[in-house]
Amino acid sequence: MQNRKTRLSLLISAGIITLAGCSSTANTQAKIDELKEKEEQLQSREATLAKREAEVANQVAAINTQSQTQENAVKNDEELLPPNASAGECYARIWVEPKYKQVEKQVLVKSESESLETIPASYQTVQEKILISPAASKIVPTAARYETRSEKVLVSDATRSWHVEPRSSAAPASDGVIATAKKYGIDIDNAKPNVCYHEHYLAPKFENVNEQVLVSDASETIVPIPASYRTVEKQILVKEASSRVETVPAVYETVGEQVIDKPAHQVWKKGTGAIQKIDESTGEIMCLVDVPATYRTVYKQVLKTPATSRTVEIPAVYETVKVQELVTPASETRTAVPAKYTNVSKKKQVSDGQYIWHEVHDKSLPASTRTGNKICLVEQPAQYKTVQKRVLVQPAGFETVAIPAQYKNVNVQKLVKAADVKRTVIPAQYKTVSQDEMIAKGFMEWRSILCETNMTRSRIGDIQRALETRGYNPGRIDGVIGKDTMAAVNLFQKDNSLPVDKYLNIATVKALGVAPK
Repeated sequence: MQNRKTRLSLLISAGIITLAGCSSTANTQAKIDELKEKEEQLQSREATLAKREAEVANQVAAINTQSQTQENAVKNDEELLPPNASAGECYARIWVEPKYKQVEKQVLVKSESESLETIPASYQTVQEKILISPAASKIVPTAARYETRSEKVLVSDATRSWHVEPRSSAAPASDGVIATAKKYGIDIDNAKPNVCYHEHYLAPKFENVNEQVLVSDASETIVPIPASYRTVEKQILVKEASSRVETVPAVYETVGEQVIDKPAHQVWKKGTGAIQKIDESTGEIMCLVDVPATYRTVYKQVLKTPATSRTVEIPAVYETVKVQELVTPASETRTAVPAKYTNVSKKKQVSDGQYIWHEVHDKSLPASTRTGNKICLVEQPAQYKTVQKRVLVQPAGFETVAIPAQYKNVNVQKLVKAADVKRTVIPAQYKTVSQDEMIAKGFMEWRSILCETNMTRSRIGDIQRALETRGYNPGRIDGVIGKDTMAAVNLFQKDNSLPVDKYLNIATVKALGVAPK
């Protein structure tokens, strides 16, 4: 209590000194007397404030249980004097309202669904050939065909032999003479017939051998066996199996949903309770009040069971008919006829002759070097005998005669297009709902203002003239803050983005170019 009194005395003294420095008249004593009178009023209010502070102290524990935002607001309100205050200036604690913006939100009213349309199956009656008797065949035998052909059979192979003279009756040349001739450059293997060489010749050896010659080729006889049948009953499809589709409609239910119309927030309101805070500069009692969120109910249709379809099966239809069925297919029995041969006597060479020396027309060597031996290559042509031969031209076989299949025309219903379901999507329905959304919370702040300690008529007049110069109508320029002056001040504050309140704050005074002291 004593500290508060001392602080008030210091403030009053500072105000007196300030007025003494700021006063433009000599009537300082009158102002001092006026301030002393106000000091007595302040002391009376001081007692009331002290009592309220005691009540506030008793409620600290209850305040600590509130939310963090309220707790911060209470702690700020406990500081009844503004921080970093300057002597000769007055302050007011102002509540700055929260800022809101209106937003639009889409709310689902009816969920997306489907509508189902059943499309029945379509059929077409057509004539269809039914197999009564399958295609078959019968076998007709054909006899073998032969013809007689003349054929030359080799009796004696063509031969070449070396002789002492160029005739077959001449003496053959010896092997030694032929070997000597080969040794000295005669190409025995590639010697030309009827050419003589100097030397003699050993005739080749032959023997008679018997050889089998084919007279008639091997063949076979064929006996056909006809096919066998039996009559059976068989079920023929008359109408194919199908299905139809039945539609089951969708089921909906109406559901109510609460949406926020205005979110929860806090505001300061005037009150009279003992726990509420007092604005030091105005004496007004302010209270931070929680405003709960408001809601509204939006109804929408929700899909409970989607539309579906079920398929009903329709069985196939059959008809019984008599048909011939193959039991044993046609076949044949084959009997082999062996080939026929005859024996023919032939001469066969057993050993080759041997040759020596060189060609008699070869004059490369002088006649004095000859030994007198001479060999000549004599060729005897092959000997043939003409024989008559029975040759198989076409073997015995069979011809297959086709027996066509037998059919019967039957009316059959064919499925042209199966049953189906056409699905159409029904889009969801939405409703646009408007609601307020807080973009900035409300708060309390200290603002420097003009008050009775620094609000002189001359300064108020300067403010009125500054407003008038800037195009704002302050009303009568009389040095008194009236309704018109405050209206002009608030309009100037809005146009220049200054704090707008019911006070003439120092920021506005400075913006008007007027000295606050």
